[in-house]
Amino acid sequence: MAFSASDDGVRATALKGVRRVVVKVGTRLLTDVDGVSAAERIDLLVGAIAELRQRGWEVLLVTSGAIGAGMTVMGTVTRPRAVPELQAHAAIGQCRLMYHYETACVARGFHCAQLLLTADDVQNRERHLNVASCLDTLLARKVLPVINENDSVSVAEIRLGDNDTLAAMVAAMLRADLTILLTSINGMRLRTDAGTLGSRISAVTEITGELRAMAGGTDGNRFSVGGMATKLRAAEIVMRAGESLVIADGRDFGVLGQIAGGEDVGTWFCGRAQGRRMPGHKRFLAFFSEPVGAVVIDSGAEEAVCRKGRSLLPGGIVSLDGAFGRGDTVRILNENRDELGRGVSNYRHDEVARIRGLKSAEIRRILGQDACFDEVVHRDYLVLTHRSGQEVS
Repeated sequence: MAFSASDDGVRATALKGVRRVVVKVGTRLLTDVDGVSAAERIDLLVGAIAELRQRGWEVLLVTSGAIGAGMTVMGTVTRPRAVPELQAHAAIGQCRLMYHYETACVARGFHCAQLLLTADDVQNRERHLNVASCLDTLLARKVLPVINENDSVSVAEIRLGDNDTLAAMVAAMLRADLTILLTSINGMRLRTDAGTLGSRISAVTEITGELRAMAGGTDGNRFSVGGMATKLRAAEIVMRAGESLVIADGRDFGVLGQIAGGEDVGTWFCGRAQGRRMPGHKRFLAFFSEPVGAVVIDSGAEEAVCRKGRSLLPGGIVSLDGAFGRGDTVRILNENRDELGRGVSNYRHDEVARIRGLKSAEIRRILGQDACFDEVVHRDYLVLTHRSGQEVS
C-alpha cells in the first residue's frame, strides 16, 4: 500500500546511516505562539538542533520568518500584499532573525551562518556548485547554515516559491539523508467522506493521486503562504532523489529528538524503499536545470527510454520545439506532449531536425565531422520525470 496508519518499521530502516539532515521551520512556529517571543522560540529550536548535532548529525536549517519578524518589528497587523512592502519587511526581519539565531548558537558553543538564495542561485550550474561548496565547508567547520529565500530582492520571476520547496532543493543539492518539515499539525491526515480531517497517516512509500487530492492549500494564517500541498511537493522531490522526509508538529521542538529516536510521530515519506539514490549530476537535471527546448518522441522510443533504461537515439524523435544548443537541457515529451524526462542534448536543434527519424549509423553522413555521438541524449545525462518511468542509475 502507498500509505498506512502504522509505521511498520519504516522509520527504523530509514534512520540507519543518517548523517546529514535538513530542518525547515515555518513562520508560525517562530512568531505566532501566544505568550512566547520569537527570541525564546528560536532559542528552543537551536537547543533541539544542538541535540541532533550531539548525535553526530550535520544539520542545515531552512527558516521562514523574515517577513513575520519584520511585521512584528514594524507593528504590521496584516501580511502586506505589495511586493516592495514584502521586501522591506523581509529586509527588516532578517536582521532580527539572525541576531536571535547567532545568540542562541553561541550560547551552545557554535556559530551560525546566513545564506539567502534565489532561484537563479540553484538553477545556474556554476552558482549551484558554489552554493553547495559553501554549505559543505560550513558543515565541515561545525557551523549551522541558516538558509532562507532572499525575499528582500525576490520577485515572481526569480522566486523559488516557498521554503518547503527550498528545503527539498537544499536536501537534493547536499544529498541530505533526511528532511524534516516542522509545521503546526502532526503530519498529514486522511480526509473523511465528509471532507473533514481524519486519522494521521504514519508512513508513505509512494505519492499517489489520492494523496494529492487530500492535500490542502493555504490555511489562512496571517503569516503563512503555504500549506500541505507545498509540503507534498517537497516530499515528491526528496523521494525522487531517494531520500526521506517527515512532516511533523513543531510547536514543541522536542519533536526533533522524537524523530531522531524513531518514534511514530508525524508522517514519514520514505524514498529509499528501493535502496537507490539519484546520482548528483541527475539531480541537477531533475530539480534545478531550466530546459531550453524540447524533443517529441514516438512510442518505441518512449518504451526504450522509460522502461528499458536506454539512451535517446535520433530514430525515435518525431519533432522538436525551441532553439537549443549542444549541452543545453531539453524536455523529452511523448506524442501526447506529456513530459517523460529531461536530458542534455549532444546536438543543436538544427542538427536534431536534420537527423530525426534516422538510424545512428546515418548521423555522420548527414552531419559530417560534427557527428560526435550516436545518441541525441545519452542515458548518463537523462533523468525521468514522468511518474510511470523507472529511473535507472
